Amino acid sequence: MTLSADDASAALADIESISRRVKQSSIYRASSLIMIGWGALVALGNLTALVAGRWTGWCWVAINFAGAILTIALIVRMRDAIVGPVRAATAFALFFAFGFAWSALIGKFGPREASAFWPMLFMFGYALQGLFLGRAFTWIGVGLAALILIGYEAVSSGYDLYLAVVNGGGLMLCGYWMRRA
Repeated sequence: MTLSADDASAALADIESISRRVKQSSIYRASSLIMIGWGALVALGNLTALVAGRWTGWCWVAINFAGAILTIALIVRMRDAIVGPVRAATAFALFFAFGFAWSALIGKFGPREASAFWPMLFMFGYALQGLFLGRAFTWIGVGLAALILIGYEAVSSGYDLYLAVVNGGGLMLCGYWMRRA
């Protein structure tokens, strides 16, 4: 049996399409674990902010440290699924450094502004990732950012609770969805 040039070309296109889908699925599955973990930590942080009072900042430092360790561990564990694990970890560290420079040094945000800034920064990161890793990241980033902004403008005293549900819960929900994509 011999293949014509058109049949061979079609077969190669099918193989390439399957390869792309498998790679996309691997990226989504690896990223979903990071999203679920951060969603749980963010929800915990926002709920802690309701009761921690002046210790809220230190609670967030501990939560972010735990999240960074979780993220690095998952990147190392799934280095085959994540494109450029060293670059991914470096980008993650740069995002934190950029956010810290703006929130603590340049912007000197109050608690409410910081509560809006950090999730917006990371949703911007998700939206940018979507340009390289798949549209789901862009939709997640843009969708959750819109909900965060709506809450910032519309919710007054319950903003931390709102963020626990929308940002933390939204990340977990999107992470579970990505596991199935």
